[in-house]
Amino acid sequence: MRKTRKAVSFCVPALLILVGFPPWQGVAEAERNYCETNLGPRPYPEGSVPQPFRPTRRTTQGEKLFRSIIRTAAVKYQVDPALIHAIILAESSYNPRAISKKGAKGLMQLMPSTAAALGVKDAFDPEHNVNGGVKYLRHLLDHFGGDLQLSVAAYNAGIHKVKKYNGIPPFKTTRSYVKKVFQYYRYFKERMKPRSRPS
Repeated sequence: MRKTRKAVSFCVPALLILVGFPPWQGVAEAERNYCETNLGPRPYPEGSVPQPFRPTRRTTQGEKLFRSIIRTAAVKYQVDPALIHAIILAESSYNPRAISKKGAKGLMQLMPSTAAALGVKDAFDPEHNVNGGVKYLRHLLDHFGGDLQLSVAAYNAGIHKVKKYNGIPPFKTTRSYVKKVFQYYRYFKERMKPRSRPS
């Protein structure tokens, strides 16, 4: 596990030195392409492979409804839109009015203190919520050197817990959350692949 994590963390500086990606592509997409081409994908923690995800009608509708907002935030903060979709699906199932038992609100389930720190005025406003959530996700990715697993785990359990356990915390809820997010992530990545037109 540690050897794999070190290899992926290497991708960020390796990109800056070795890969001349076009400005419109974004660091996150270039990083993903480089890592998967040279190191192979790390789709699931612990080497576990969940069953293929089957989207519901609500998932498909939510994906279409908030696609533009997510794409804008993805470009602004240089985060893979497939990852944003995956986290939103795991957090709120695309329900902008969702409220957790702990008080997290909106599409990306921002806690009031986190929303305030991120400058989110209305956590129930999809645009405000997604911008704040993706801004926070960008911070996590930077903090963990581009490591997607640790960043996703920290989105659920917090930075300090991930640092304390030097990896994904041994909490059933967090480990289940990470698996679920990566299951959704693979689904959205596949959907977002450019389709070749028949000649």
